[in-house]
Amino acid sequence: MKNLVPWFVYLIRAKDNSLYCGVTKDVKRRFEEHQSNTQKTAKYLRGKQPLTLACSFQVKTKQEAFSIEWKIKKWPKTKKEALCHNENPLQIFSINKCE
Repeated sequence: MKNLVPWFVYLIRAKDNSLYCGVTKDVKRRFEEHQSNTQKTAKYLRGKQPLTLACSFQVKTKQEAFSIEWKIKKWPKTKKEALCHNENPLQIFSINKCE
């Protein structure tokens, strides 16, 4: 049986207060890569350090993580901010069916 590694969706706040959304299996490692401002940093975040981890939450599968990320990236900033302040972020997706 396959060892199931959890996936995470995360939002990072840049020094200009913008929010970047991504997915990973290891939030700490990925955040450090973004913070390092090297080749492993997402192009959007290059030169926008210091960064802070605004929020992260675990999802069940890689497919679910990428689906949620894609939907969040289309949201206005106000909705992303609300997600970061929600105690149960996945509730937003179960209520709104990821729309």
